[in-house]
Amino acid sequence: MFSQLGDKLQDIFKDLRGHGSITETNVSDAMRQVRLALLEADVDYQVAKKFVAQVKDKALGEEVLRSVTPGQQVVKIFHDELTALLGGDATPLNLDKPARILMVGLNGAGKTTSSAKLAGYLKKQGRNPLLIACDLHRPAAIEQLATLGRQVGVPVFTPSPNEKDVKRAAAASLNWAAEQTGNVQIFDTAGRQEIDAVLIEEIKQLKELLKPQEVLLVADAATGQQAVSVATHFHEALGITGIVLTKLDGDARGGAALSMREVTQRPIKFAGVGEKLDQFEPFVPDRLAGRILGMGDILGLVEKAAEAIDEEEAARMEKKLRTASFDFNDFLAQFKMMRKLGPLENILGMLPGVGNIKDLNVDEKQIKRTEAIVLSMTDEERRRPDILNARRRQRIARGSGSTVTEVNDLLQRFNQMRKLMKNAGKMKRMMAQMSRMKS
Repeated sequence: MFSQLGDKLQDIFKDLRGHGSITETNVSDAMRQVRLALLEADVDYQVAKKFVAQVKDKALGEEVLRSVTPGQQVVKIFHDELTALLGGDATPLNLDKPARILMVGLNGAGKTTSSAKLAGYLKKQGRNPLLIACDLHRPAAIEQLATLGRQVGVPVFTPSPNEKDVKRAAAASLNWAAEQTGNVQIFDTAGRQEIDAVLIEEIKQLKELLKPQEVLLVADAATGQQAVSVATHFHEALGITGIVLTKLDGDARGGAALSMREVTQRPIKFAGVGEKLDQFEPFVPDRLAGRILGMGDILGLVEKAAEAIDEEEAARMEKKLRTASFDFNDFLAQFKMMRKLGPLENILGMLPGVGNIKDLNVDEKQIKRTEAIVLSMTDEERRRPDILNARRRQRIARGSGSTVTEVNDLLQRFNQMRKLMKNAGKMKRMMAQMSRMKS
């Protein structure tokens, strides 16, 4: 997410921080590079120009130039302005009754998947969402929503197979919704490859009928320079209330996020950060600004850990660590816990100074090979790693599709880890800190 932009900005500000004092020339040179970095990240030209001018104006203030740490001051100004550009404070959904959410956007942006992800998110928040299929144009769109609804455990309204009138389908869905126990209705609408009059008119009529509290524009983060045109057209026609950015995990540039927020003056409310249905989260501008600048997102990491870590399991693991009786069954349990937190690249991106380190690659294949080696052990071997003699190691290598050398390397690393765990005092303090974060 924003990796290219983050890399370049961190290099620019690292150079600026290296000066004991800065001048107008230093700041101007840095801002010129910032503008180029933003344009390369697909930020709209006018948005980039206006943003850089605001940062430069504040960075050249007398307070900054005379500061003991002027470089740091400029970085703080940039962080604050970037946070403002991304939307300032996070903006919650308006879920006043009848709590209807209209999802709009172009084909391929991810409306149907985002509708299901949003339903799953609201369900976790204690709501009772309903999914309603109003895309009568795209083949299999209704079936896709029904399948995703089953996966997140949310009821789905599907119009009759021959229905072609979207207003009639929506009216029927309202009667269906009245018979359900749901308290939030999410409408998945049709899209097109490009904005046209027919599409806009259909959604306008739908909006007039439903009178939704929220009209969310679902947009692909890789939309690039087209982002401004898409956002402007939808906003002018429908008066969108917010934006859902999809595929943020796969787009290295991410300029669409900055551009769409600025031209519509509507908040980015949610972001899709992976393909899985639970990889969907509220968009928090100041946290993303921190991640772009390599400052990390510790609060976000703690929240993810609080959701994923089971208290009883954490207590059991703490005891294991304290007594240095950690075995390969515990090792597997740790793998599962890490998987609940999401892709490792995303987790690393939340750590200050780590997320944008160049050439920092997570080898998922290596992780899977390690897991395969452990799964090829018998239960006794996992409980008692000391019995793994040469013959057993050869069998494990064959069973896991790896080499004996790879098995030996894993065992060596595992034994080193167990030795470290004998320092119980240090590990106990670490677990206590995790426990406090959870509470």
